[in-house]
Amino acid sequence: MLGRPSNNLKMGIVGMPNIGKSTLFNALTSSSVAAENYPFCTIDPSESRVAVPDTRLDWLCDLYKPKLTTPANLTVIDIAGLVKGAAEGEGLGNAFLANIKAVDGIFHLCRAFESEDVVHVEDSVDPVRDLEIIHEELRLKDEEFLTKQLEAKKKEVNRMGKGGPTTQAKLDELKVYEQVYECVVIEEADVRAKEWSAEEVDVINTMQLLTAKPVVYLCNVSEEEYLRNSNSWIPKIKEWIDKFHPGDLLIPYSGQLEAELAAMTIAERTGYLKDISNTHGLPNVMPSAMPSIILAGYKALRLINYFTAGVDEVRAWTIRQGTKAPAAASVIHSDFEKAFVTAEVMKFDDLKVLGSENAVKAAGKSMQKGRDYVVEDGDIVYFKAGRTNKRK
Repeated sequence: MLGRPSNNLKMGIVGMPNIGKSTLFNALTSSSVAAENYPFCTIDPSESRVAVPDTRLDWLCDLYKPKLTTPANLTVIDIAGLVKGAAEGEGLGNAFLANIKAVDGIFHLCRAFESEDVVHVEDSVDPVRDLEIIHEELRLKDEEFLTKQLEAKKKEVNRMGKGGPTTQAKLDELKVYEQVYECVVIEEADVRAKEWSAEEVDVINTMQLLTAKPVVYLCNVSEEEYLRNSNSWIPKIKEWIDKFHPGDLLIPYSGQLEAELAAMTIAERTGYLKDISNTHGLPNVMPSAMPSIILAGYKALRLINYFTAGVDEVRAWTIRQGTKAPAAASVIHSDFEKAFVTAEVMKFDDLKVLGSENAVKAAGKSMQKGRDYVVEDGDIVYFKAGRTNKRK
């Protein structure tokens, strides 16, 4: 799996200047980041953790009525705008590209709304062009890195001579660098678009390449266009994504609308959305796009969550897909991984249908799982751990 082997992963908001990145960040996190209308107003990245919406967590809270509820979180970073030439340092590009290198996934934001009050660094609104500019800048930065590293790896192998397991390991590493160089520099493709073996992924993950990061595309449209689903750029953006990055998700939203909703209480948001939907003659109430965006980022990073539930606390714990039970237990406490004994697992759907833990157990659907069990999204888990021998 491409990316850091961690459950503490970050999504960065990336795009051109003056397209609504900080406004999106503010809406996602209710933070107070300057969103003035001029390029590079966000010089240092702003970081915040946002709660991941989950109706399963809500249902568990209704069942257990806990004293404390703790949702899963997604870390989001607002990164200042990139411009053409960023890979060569234009517009403080090198610093901003370094910030992108530090995140694990990308919310790639583009602007599809017209406004005389909000200038565009390219002097016109063309989200497809903007997407191409950003993608090329990220690829060029990877090209620069790979060109230098490939030359260094070749010299390292030549110095080592022939024979021995260490030499073979370096040769294998060099081969992966050559394949990745072919992908990024010769084919001008994203690393994430290719199929790689597990051994190759282990090497690629040490490179921290920008084009290896998962991407969710977001398109900022006007409030009316969002409500009516009528922006003329959306089909063109979708066509571009399907051609060059098939399978990637596109989510339209209105920064203007979300900024208004962010300043309201939950009750006020519900009433406001109902009112404007009625004003535009919509058959259904148009929801905020923020929950969909948060969930898309969470899934793009291949994060899932399991639950612990009781009267004291209902909590969602974040792990990566494919995590085995001992490693999942270590998210609660690091000692639990070594001291792991067993995991008692209930499936959320079974609990919801049967209505109580006792009913799940009576139906024979509560399972005892060992060290090789891969925890699944939505599992309700109780870990049993032994004692750990600690040094005095």
